[in-house]
Amino acid sequence: MKRNRLGVHAGKGMNDFDLIAKGGFGDGLNAYAHSMAWFNGHLYVATTRGNFPLMKARLPIGLDPWPVECPPNPFDLDLHAEIWRYSPLEDSWERVHKAPTIIGSHGKPIPRELGYRGMLAYEANDGRPPELYVSTWSPAKGPGPLILRTTDGRTFESSCEPGLIGLPVTTIRTMAQFKGRLYTTPAGSRGGNPNVSAHSIVYESKDPAEGKWEPVSDFGFGDPGNKTVFEMAAFGDHLYVGTFNLEGFQVWRTDAEGEAPYKWEKVIEKGAYRGAFNQCVLSMYEFKGALYVGGAIQGGGIDRQNKIGPAPPELIRIYPDGDWDLVVGEARDTPDGYKKPISGYLPGFDNFFNGYFWRMCEHDGWLYVSTFEWSSILGYAQRGSWPEAFSNIINDLGFDFVTENHSGFDLYRSYDGENWVPVTTNGMGNPYNMGLRTMISSPYGLFLGTANPFGPKVIRPDGHKYLPNPRGGCEVFLARN
Repeated sequence: MKRNRLGVHAGKGMNDFDLIAKGGFGDGLNAYAHSMAWFNGHLYVATTRGNFPLMKARLPIGLDPWPVECPPNPFDLDLHAEIWRYSPLEDSWERVHKAPTIIGSHGKPIPRELGYRGMLAYEANDGRPPELYVSTWSPAKGPGPLILRTTDGRTFESSCEPGLIGLPVTTIRTMAQFKGRLYTTPAGSRGGNPNVSAHSIVYESKDPAEGKWEPVSDFGFGDPGNKTVFEMAAFGDHLYVGTFNLEGFQVWRTDAEGEAPYKWEKVIEKGAYRGAFNQCVLSMYEFKGALYVGGAIQGGGIDRQNKIGPAPPELIRIYPDGDWDLVVGEARDTPDGYKKPISGYLPGFDNFFNGYFWRMCEHDGWLYVSTFEWSSILGYAQRGSWPEAFSNIINDLGFDFVTENHSGFDLYRSYDGENWVPVTTNGMGNPYNMGLRTMISSPYGLFLGTANPFGPKVIRPDGHKYLPNPRGGCEVFLARN
C-alpha cells in the first residue's frame, strides 16, 4: 500500500509523517481518533462517531448550513464506537471491537458507547501481564459509562459497573497510573453536558481488574466551583489533577499516602490568574523536570452556554516546589510575581483560532503540543453575534483564504520547553483536520490521531448540496524512527 508522505517544517532531525489511515478507516462517520495507546507491540486507536450530528441535536452551536448531513435523530446513523489496531510490522489495520447494541431507557436500540475518550496501558505491581483499559462515553439513555479491559487486545470486557460505581454520569475521560494504582474521574452528565459531571471526585482502584473503586478526594476539593476533575497526570512524588472552573481552572496534587480521602494541596488557582479564559485543564504532561499544563475553554474555545470566549489557550509549567512559569500566554501581574510568556508566544501560539491545547507527548527528547483549531467552521457560523472588528478581518481575508491557508490543527514541539517550532499549522495539509486529539510515542515512531468530523459528506458554506468528502473522517499519521 502506497503511503502519503507529508514533509514538516520543524527543524533539523524531524522525520516526515506518513499518512497510515484516512477517511475514518474507510468510514467518514469515524470522526475522532479519540484515544490511543501502545500495547503489546500494536497501536490501538478508538473512535467517536458522528460528532457533528450529535452536536446539532444537543449543543447550542449556531451553524447554517451544517457542514455535514444531520438527520433529525442522530441515532438513525450508526454511532457505535470502534477500536482499531495497527501492526507496524505488517503495516495493516484491523477493527478489533465495535460497541454492542443495547436497549436504552426509552425502550429503543442504541449503541452502548458513542465513543472511547481515554486509553491506558496499565502494569500492575504483582507481575501480571500488562492490561489495556478504555474509558467510555455512554448515550444519555444508556446505563452509564464503563471502563473496558483487555489482556489480549481483542476481547474487551467491562471492568466496573455502569457509571463506575453507579454514578448518574455519561462519560469517563481521563485515567492515570500512580504508585501502582489506577485513578479516574467522571467527566460528563445527562442533558448535553459532555464535560461537566457535577461529581468532581477522584477515584482510585488498587486492582482495577476487580472493578473496586473508592473516592480519594472531597467533592471539588472543597470548592463547589470545581465542576469537574478534567485531567490528571503523575509527576514526581505526586498525582496532579486539573479542574473545570468557570472562574479559572485549579491544579491540585496529592502524594496518595495514608487513609482515603487523601490530603490534597492546591498548586494553581484562578486559571493561573487569567480567570475564566483559562476555564479548564485539558492536557497535562511531565517533561524534563516540570509538569506542563494546557488550558482551554470548552466548546472549542467558545463556551456559548456560559458566555465565555472566544479566547485561545495558554500553556504553563509547574515545578516540584510549586513554582510555575507562563510558557505561552498573556503577560500579567500575579500574586506569584510578574509572569510573561517565556516562549515569546501569545495565547494559542499566536493563533486566535486555536481553542485548545489538546494533547501533549514526549518523543525522542522533544515535547509535542497539539491544538484544536476552529477556523474550518467560520464559513458555516452565524455572523450576527461576531464583534465588528473580527467580522471586518474575516471579510477582508475571505473565507476561502482562511480555509486554504489557515485551517487545520497546529502542532508545535520544543526540546527545552521554552523554544518552540511548528511541525504543522494546517492540519498536516488537510483543513478538515480541525484537531489533533491523540499522540503516542512508540518504538516505531510518533503516532498522531486527528479529529475530523467533516464526513462522510460535506457542503460548502455557499453550497446547496452535500457531496462525498474523501478528506473527511479521522486520520492517523506516523513519523517513523
